[in-house]
Amino acid sequence: MNPSTKVSFDDTAVAFSSKSDAELYKLYLLFKMMNSNFLVKTGGSLLNTALNLHLPVKFIVKKTVFNHFCGGETIQESERAIQELSQYNIGTILDYSVEGEGDEKSFNATRDELLRTVEKARGHKLIPFSVFKVTGLVDIRLLEKVQARQELTAEERAAFERGRDRMNDICQRCYEANVPVFVDAEESWIQETIDNLTYEMMTLYNKERAIVYNTYQMYRHDRLGVIQRDYANAVKEGYYLGAKLVRGAYMEKERRRAQAAGYPDPINPTKEASDKLFDDALHFCIEHIDRIYFCAGTHNEQSSYLLMELMAAHGIAPDDERVYFSQLYGMSDNLSYNLAKAGYNVAKYVPYGPVEAVMPYLLRRANENTAIAGQSSREFNLIRKEMERRKLAKQH
Repeated sequence: MNPSTKVSFDDTAVAFSSKSDAELYKLYLLFKMMNSNFLVKTGGSLLNTALNLHLPVKFIVKKTVFNHFCGGETIQESERAIQELSQYNIGTILDYSVEGEGDEKSFNATRDELLRTVEKARGHKLIPFSVFKVTGLVDIRLLEKVQARQELTAEERAAFERGRDRMNDICQRCYEANVPVFVDAEESWIQETIDNLTYEMMTLYNKERAIVYNTYQMYRHDRLGVIQRDYANAVKEGYYLGAKLVRGAYMEKERRRAQAAGYPDPINPTKEASDKLFDDALHFCIEHIDRIYFCAGTHNEQSSYLLMELMAAHGIAPDDERVYFSQLYGMSDNLSYNLAKAGYNVAKYVPYGPVEAVMPYLLRRANENTAIAGQSSREFNLIRKEMERRKLAKQH
């Protein structure tokens, strides 16, 4: 049977099965507000200002937008989200979303917090991955200098090595705990350095299975070639390639910088080109599943249907540990809940951290929702559809 005939992403009864009528109405109001570009832009900057001025708005933020898109301020507070998702066979990826202050003390504090997320995931079937950003562990200016092939001072070299050691501390702990870890993608002007650090970790920890996963932003036109090269290297060096595929998160910033600095734009010229590259990468990963473990981080329904069809065509069971689907907490529940119900491996990124520190993340999410063609409208319409369905059900 074609998997797309047994999974419908329009099935709102499944998508919102974890929400009471009151929670659904609260969601309706939240996405109605997020549907307005003006409200998101002005409201976001006002909230940021209010929090910076220590005005008493934290309670409102925490009860509304924070509560919907984040697990809590701590790992302990995130337990509510972990339990809620686990009831529907959806995994949690605890994502410590605090943007560091760029000094050694904050890098060490971030590493220690990330190690706590690994310990939380140890032996926990429904926390299938950990995740981190390399810029949380090492100064971004050092990453830039290394990528630009600029000579480092002895002090800078020592700082870079400390960053590599922090990364190794996390990957080694993940290996010992048997918890795979995603190394998040970042801007193109530091990505090659991040890639190289990640490959080092793969050679150490991916001999038996994929523990360390690199992230590929498929809105960059060269990424499929990079995945193909990385696969060839993994085969040659005798380790498994871990790959997380995403469309990408820094498009406007990348275009601005390329234009200002006068180098070729690294981004695909159209959304269709990015979609095609993402889908081509799904084909490649499935066709080379002998040596690749991968996660499709996508909110795109067509790509999700395609991956289900590819798995069926290649005789890959929905719950094969080498293939995962992933979405962000608070978004695209119509994908996550319906995929999980059909037996596929699904995990939600669940950000956590102090409200003030996570605000930049939340504002990016809200802006993405309004920027992605129809994303907020899609969420809003699905919520409205489920409210109507429940209303009719009560009348009969």
